[in-house]
Amino acid sequence: MGLTILAAGTSIPDLITSVIVAKKGFGDMAVSSSVGSNIFDITVGLPIPWLLYWAVFQEPISVDSAGMVCSIFLLFIMLMAVIITIAVNKWRMNKLLGLIMLFLYLVFEVLSVLLALKIIICPVEV
Repeated sequence: MGLTILAAGTSIPDLITSVIVAKKGFGDMAVSSSVGSNIFDITVGLPIPWLLYWAVFQEPISVDSAGMVCSIFLLFIMLMAVIITIAVNKWRMNKLLGLIMLFLYLVFEVLSVLLALKIIICPVEV
């Protein structure tokens, strides 16, 4: 749960630059920046420390996350909802679209915390 707060704190500079770019009329750049930075964090930011840990200690990394499969599925559904919402809005950014994205983010965060605390049990485990 602390990592969620830390992740939000490290994303604030991305948020500020995305807002500035969107206000200048480049909404597509703002959206692609927010999606791209998260993809970079997942594909580079996670594996490098794990690789370094393995190189030093020669032990496999155990990722123990309650509901990881459900979180990944939920994240995919949220991504599809964002793309559909942007397409319905004719690829234009406005305050309603921003509120919808904020709502989807809050739903994802609440469900992820409930899964992590095992208040909601994911039917599929890895």
